Amino acid sequence: MTRIQDNTLRATVLTALFVASIMCLCPPGIRAGGFPGGYVDMGGHVRLRGAISCPADGSHGDILERERLHDGTVEFRSTNTVHLSPSWRLDLHYEALGTTGETGQATAALFSRYPLEKGLISIGDITDDRRLMDLSHVITEHDDYRVYHRLDRLVLTTQRDWGSLRIGRQALTWGNGFLFNPMDLFNPFAPTDVERDYKRGDDMVILQAYMGTDGEIQLLAVPRRNKAGDIDGGESSIAAKYHSPLGNIEWDMMAGLHYDDYVIGTGLVGYLGSAAWRFDATYTWLPDDSTRKGFGSLCANMDYSWTWGSKNMYGWVEYSYTGLGTTDYGDTWKDNDILGRIDRGERTTLGRSYVDTQVQVELHPLVNAYVTLIANLTDPSTVIQPRVTWNAAQNIQVTAGVTIYAGGRDTEFGGFDIPMLPFREEPADGLYLWVSYYY
Repeated sequence: MTRIQDNTLRATVLTALFVASIMCLCPPGIRAGGFPGGYVDMGGHVRLRGAISCPADGSHGDILERERLHDGTVEFRSTNTVHLSPSWRLDLHYEALGTTGETGQATAALFSRYPLEKGLISIGDITDDRRLMDLSHVITEHDDYRVYHRLDRLVLTTQRDWGSLRIGRQALTWGNGFLFNPMDLFNPFAPTDVERDYKRGDDMVILQAYMGTDGEIQLLAVPRRNKAGDIDGGESSIAAKYHSPLGNIEWDMMAGLHYDDYVIGTGLVGYLGSAAWRFDATYTWLPDDSTRKGFGSLCANMDYSWTWGSKNMYGWVEYSYTGLGTTDYGDTWKDNDILGRIDRGERTTLGRSYVDTQVQVELHPLVNAYVTLIANLTDPSTVIQPRVTWNAAQNIQVTAGVTIYAGGRDTEFGGFDIPMLPFREEPADGLYLWVSYYY
C-alpha cells in the first residue's frame, strides 16, 4: 500500500469512485447484481444537518460578536462490499461532504488574530497527513465553507476456518465502555458525540485467530507517518488482545505499544440478574521525556432494559477515571501528555473522574427519545443532551436534539480562562436537526 502523493491523481481516483458510488442510488434492476463467483452489496445514506450554537460572551466562539452561529452540512456516504468469493471480500466506503456556516468563519477569524492558538482548539479537520494512505482530497474551501471527499473504508478481508485477516483502511473498537473507553485507543468517539453510525477508519492490519473453546486472539499493526511524511515506528501502534470465556464472565486482556507508550489492559463482562455489567482498566507507561511516569484508567458500567407504563425503556450508568486528567484546566495548555492525545484524537475531556448515564424511551414504534448526561465529578460541571429520533418513512430518519453545558467558573463544562489570551475556553450550547435518507 503506497501513499498517493499526487493531488491530481488522488482527486481523479476519488471522483471516479464518486461516480461509481452514485450508481448505488439507481434502482436495483439497473445495477449489476453479481458476477461469476461473487456479488456486490450496495448501500449508504444522504444526510442533511443543520445546527445553531450560542457562544458565551468572552469565549473564543464569540469572536464574531454574534449571539448565534448557524451551520449546515450535506453528507453523502456510499457503503459497498464486493464478495469476491466465499472467503474473500473487499469493503469500500466513499464519502463526500460539504460544510458551511458561521462557526468556520469564527474559527478562521480566531486563528487569523491569534495564529499561535491553532492546535490548541480542535476545528474538526479530517486529514490523512499521518495515515499510511492519503485517501482524502479537498475540492474547494474558504473561511466559511469546505467541500471534500475521501475513502473511509478500503479493506480486503479473507475469512478462513482458523480466523481472518483484514488489510487496509478500517475501524476497530476495543473495550466495553459506552461513552468513555480506556481500551479503545484507535480513533475513539468523543463522549459528547451523538452521531455514532460510523467510526473513522485507519490504515491497519488485523489478524484474528480462533482458539476453540479457549477464545480468540487479535493482533494488529497501525503504521503512521510523522510530520515529515515518513513512516515512523514512534508514531505507529502494534497491539494484541486475547478474549476468552471465564465461567459466566467474558474476559479480555490486551497489551501494546501505542506511539511511544506501553499499554496493558484487562476487561470483564458479566450479568447481574437481567442487567449486564462491564469493567475495563488500563495502565500506560509514558516515555522518559514526559512529566509523569505513567497513569491508570478505568471504566465501569451497567445497563438494563425494562417496561414502564407500556413503554419500552433502556438505560445505563457508567463511571470513568483517568490519572492523566487535571483540575487546573489553564495548565492543560502546558501539559504535552494531554495535548498530544488531543492532537491525535484520543482525548476530548480534561478532567479525571466522570459519571455518565442515558435513558431511552420508546414513545412510539417509530419515535424514540433519549436523554444523556455527562458529569465531571470533581468540578462539578455537566453536559445534558436530550434528543428525539423519528423514523418518518421506511428509508428516512429525522433526529433533533440540544446540547446544554452547565457549570461554574473555572470548571470544564462551565468554562475557564486560557492563560495569556483574552478569551475563555467555554463550550457553546446548541441545537441541531438532521434528516437522513438511507438506500
